[in-house]
Amino acid sequence: MIRVAIVGAGGIASACHLPALRAQAHRAEVVAAVDVDEERVKAFCVEHGIRGAYTSLADMLDSERPNLVHICTPPHLHAVQAVECLRAGAWVWIEKPVCRSLAEYDLISAAELDGFASVVSQHRFGSGARHLREIAPELGRALVALCVTAWYRDHAYFEVPWRGRWETEGGGPTMGHGIHQMDLMLALLGDWAEVRAMTGTLDRRVETEDVSMAMVRFESGAMASVLNSVLSPREESYLRFDFTGATVELRHLYGYRNADWTSASPLWRPAQDVPSSHEAQLAELLDAFERGEAPPMSGPEGRQALELITGLYAAAFTGTPVFRGELTVDHPFYHRMDGKTWS
Repeated sequence: MIRVAIVGAGGIASACHLPALRAQAHRAEVVAAVDVDEERVKAFCVEHGIRGAYTSLADMLDSERPNLVHICTPPHLHAVQAVECLRAGAWVWIEKPVCRSLAEYDLISAAELDGFASVVSQHRFGSGARHLREIAPELGRALVALCVTAWYRDHAYFEVPWRGRWETEGGGPTMGHGIHQMDLMLALLGDWAEVRAMTGTLDRRVETEDVSMAMVRFESGAMASVLNSVLSPREESYLRFDFTGATVELRHLYGYRNADWTSASPLWRPAQDVPSSHEAQLAELLDAFERGEAPPMSGPEGRQALELITGLYAAAFTGTPVFRGELTVDHPFYHRMDGKTWS
């Protein structure tokens, strides 16, 4: 059995990670959970039948020796916790956003000595996205894309102390919400080359933006328009891909099935109906663990969306186009998404 621990006993762990782990109960056992709130972690463990409740990550790693750790804490904790787990010999699966900067991502990658870090990117793993990747060469060249995250988060949502702050969340809806759709767009169109962007704080009482817009040119030449918002009362996640031979669209909110995709192309006929989910991605991660191979969404693949977000913020703050090749270690936005230094 693969020994699994969960760090962060909040909503995302209960709603997404534990159901995925229950589906893999034949080969993965949750042996421990960690949270700084002792009462919360104990209640979490009682509710879900987990025998080990800890308030210290170091104590849990020393006592339980997990093979895999699910990191479900606020973004500012991800990098340091991932590095600690990797150095203890465990693999890590990290919720989005994986960390606050490219610098932090590269620190995580440097700690991958006996294990791997993988990023939660569940929308890549539904059958609709897989089918589109398979038939894309037959649809012709990708030319135009729309990538819309029009979500709604009220003022109360941002009363959680770590939300809406560069120091603790790392960014606004570009970082924490639109990343899902942008990641799927990148999975289908490949690496970007150039981005121009604007951000605004129009209504929410936050340090970060509450809306961003970008124009993206891909290395293939394809172009995309990107919107990320938490100000949109009618919520929708929308992706449109125009190839030379067909248009493919996806409309959903927080997860899709085949019925959420549309295309008039006769090639569009997915054989399976697998929803985008943590469960679908976790199955492949565990497969990779059993083979001893790098899992999906590790290494450069896991860095892809973070690179685009870095470029988007840099373009918005400087008012100039940003090219992917510019985002090296000496670029100010490599270290922090608003281009400043950490306090």
